[in-house]
Amino acid sequence: MARLSAVLKPAVAHIRVLKLQDLAAVMAIEIRAYPFPWTLNIFNDCLKSGHSGLALTRDDVLIGYGMLSAAAGEAHLLNVTVAPELQGQGHGRHLVKRLIDLARWHRAQRLFLEVRASNTRAIDLYFSLGFNEIGQRPNYYPGKSKREHAQVMALELLPAEL
Repeated sequence: MARLSAVLKPAVAHIRVLKLQDLAAVMAIEIRAYPFPWTLNIFNDCLKSGHSGLALTRDDVLIGYGMLSAAAGEAHLLNVTVAPELQGQGHGRHLVKRLIDLARWHRAQRLFLEVRASNTRAIDLYFSLGFNEIGQRPNYYPGKSKREHAQVMALELLPAEL
């Protein structure tokens, strides 16, 4: 008699537009992910002012998000966050790739971001996606005992490969 065993695959993550109704779930992740999180008002203002937000969901549960500002041929990655317990599984890469696509859709020629100099995982991810370091912003981020530098990175948005 043949024996069957079921192997459960993890649910696939999906990306959709971030909505105002998502902000409670966004804040729950933001507070767990950062010692100095964005406030609810910042997210609210971003969405109300027309910035593009993406929600990363799995089984209809928000597990990550990204916020993009685009104008005048440039885009700025304002916030990219994956729930801390789900980091290191490729979700951030998936989300950033879609944000890059969104910047192209806005016809941006260049995509900028700032990242804490100590956030080596994020920096490695951005380098692997083609971003280059273009400078630093001294004392940009708040810290527990002193402020921390931001690494400024940029990606030239060449037309997507077909």
